[in-house]
Amino acid sequence: MNMTWRWYGRGNDQITLEHIKQIPNVKGIVWALHNKPAGEVWPLEEIQSEVEYIRSHGFHADVVESVNIHDAIKIGSPDRDVYIENYKQTIRHLGQAGVKVICYNFMPVFDWTRTDLYHPLPDGSTALFYEKSKVQDIEPSELIEKIASSTSMTMPGWEPERLAKIQELFDAYADVTEEKLWENLAYFLHAILPVCEEEDIQMAIHPDDPPWSIFGLPRIMTSGESLKRLLKISDSKANGITFCTGSLGANPSNDMVALAGEYLARSPFSHLRNVKIFENGDFIETSHFTSDGSVDLTNVVREMADQEYTGYVRPDHGRHLWNEEGRPGYGLYDRALGIMYLNGLWDAYQARKREV
Repeated sequence: MNMTWRWYGRGNDQITLEHIKQIPNVKGIVWALHNKPAGEVWPLEEIQSEVEYIRSHGFHADVVESVNIHDAIKIGSPDRDVYIENYKQTIRHLGQAGVKVICYNFMPVFDWTRTDLYHPLPDGSTALFYEKSKVQDIEPSELIEKIASSTSMTMPGWEPERLAKIQELFDAYADVTEEKLWENLAYFLHAILPVCEEEDIQMAIHPDDPPWSIFGLPRIMTSGESLKRLLKISDSKANGITFCTGSLGANPSNDMVALAGEYLARSPFSHLRNVKIFENGDFIETSHFTSDGSVDLTNVVREMADQEYTGYVRPDHGRHLWNEEGRPGYGLYDRALGIMYLNGLWDAYQARKREV
């Protein structure tokens, strides 16, 4: 298990590499050029500058999260090949810098979606919260009005320039069904995977969050069946998964321990976090501690230990503790606690194996 930490870069993250270095067993930094809009080529010089800075602090920079995919590719627009060529060039540049894994997603319009960024937990901390009634059956026009008025709806992680053209995006996706989205994903992968193989880079698709369709938009990476279909698109070793226990785990139908047993071998990257699911379909993110949530992280890590998992792992969204301010879900304290919990589980399973 190769422990890593997601970092948003110099001047863009309140957490420094000096902070991260004090967390035991963190070997690498998961990074990106966050100032680059989807579809633009990442310049080699800027990539090398970030990689060299990360390595100067004793970390590897093997994992990028994310190289975002232009909407033209997801929609299947006539100009998608232009953006696919740009993506290929970015892959080449990342390969030259020694990157091994690219995390990406194929979600239309929205990335991960929550209705409250600072929902209070009984212990006094706050966490990301999804209130199903605020999202279920809402019409796009109503959503657009709520976003415009900044009431009852937040779109975390969403670029302001995309919010400004949300109606245009909804119109562009009007004819994109689940099957069409699968076709467009296959087209994209068949185009880029040969370049990934040349550069020894693995693509690792992130499951949709939440793992069901929202606002009338299709979502396709939602279950074990989705993961199976993704891998059938191509048997290239460059076609892989980001195994995210929180995204898939928000649906109680997804048995995360069983999915770990089946798909870790094709997951070069894993996000480990916990969520508590309520009977009405709401869910809130909790500490990583297994008993605090609905995801059996204890036995997910057991599967990792049994398989001698060597992929990259990072703690995912954390709570906000002790009045910490900063990026929702990406504070220092709770993610550091999460790493120590995951380290402890891993060490305990390794010790047990040595005793047998």
